[in-house]
Amino acid sequence: MTSFDKPQFWTIDADHKDQRIDNYLFSHLKGVPKSHIYRILRKGEVRINKGRVKAVYKLKVGDVIRIPPIRVAEPKDNSKISKLDKVQQLEESIILETNQYMVINKPSGIAVHGGSGLSFGVIEAFRSLRPKEKFLELVHRIDRDTSGCLLIAKRRSFLVHFQNQLRHRKMNKEYVAVASGKWPTKTKVVDVALLKKTLPSGERIVVVDEQGKPSETRFSLMEDLGNYSLIRAKPVTGRTHQIRVHARHCFCPLLGDEKYSDLENDRALLQKLHIKTFMLHAERLTFKLPETDEMVTVEAPIPKQMIKVIASLRSN
Repeated sequence: MTSFDKPQFWTIDADHKDQRIDNYLFSHLKGVPKSHIYRILRKGEVRINKGRVKAVYKLKVGDVIRIPPIRVAEPKDNSKISKLDKVQQLEESIILETNQYMVINKPSGIAVHGGSGLSFGVIEAFRSLRPKEKFLELVHRIDRDTSGCLLIAKRRSFLVHFQNQLRHRKMNKEYVAVASGKWPTKTKVVDVALLKKTLPSGERIVVVDEQGKPSETRFSLMEDLGNYSLIRAKPVTGRTHQIRVHARHCFCPLLGDEKYSDLENDRALLQKLHIKTFMLHAERLTFKLPETDEMVTVEAPIPKQMIKVIASLRSN
């Protein structure tokens, strides 16, 4: 345990402007239970500019926060994380990096964050690799087995700005995928609602259901590959498994998608090409920078495995 034997005084800068005080404390007092943080707020032990505040108080530039003496759990030893080959490769996967954000070409097979039995993900790995970085947060998520563009914020102000773009559908994402079946060329937009569901086995899936959340994906056929299709998908909304379920709705599930397709028809091909997951790649990401309104487009090269699959299908 690390202890604050004396009160701490922290001054708020522009990166934390308008952040709620409880959320600020959650991120800066890692290891302290949320219940304890709410307790010291409720009792007035946390002061801002010498006054008591509620948990919903939004910080202002120049605010001085008094933190009472408190014991914080030692951070977990992540030294083992940085030694893993996959984690070390993440540094090589960076496509673009500034002082405010970075975009990486996430490899397939690595989750974006830990949880569900995983000890670490992309964000935990980068925090381990870069212990001096004060702020690293995921702007959005992509599936563990999806490769491609992943945006990470290095400043809270940029995180808020990027997430506002996502919320208002101003950030453009383009995916490339290999689908099993002949894509219906007349199908340009799929806008059926999606609902999360838990099966009796405990498996979580997403299904087309009018009771679900509105969802929209724009599709186009890039290349006819015989009994398969190379398609481009532009999700307008950002629902869980959206592209995968919308493709299945068009009777063209993604090649290798164990959750949303009957793999029996593709079994021989999957074994021949050693395909162990679905073929989906976040190829392009376009977003606007704060203040300057400059538009940035980043592209992630298609992974070798997908290139190999496409080449094999072309030759058949």
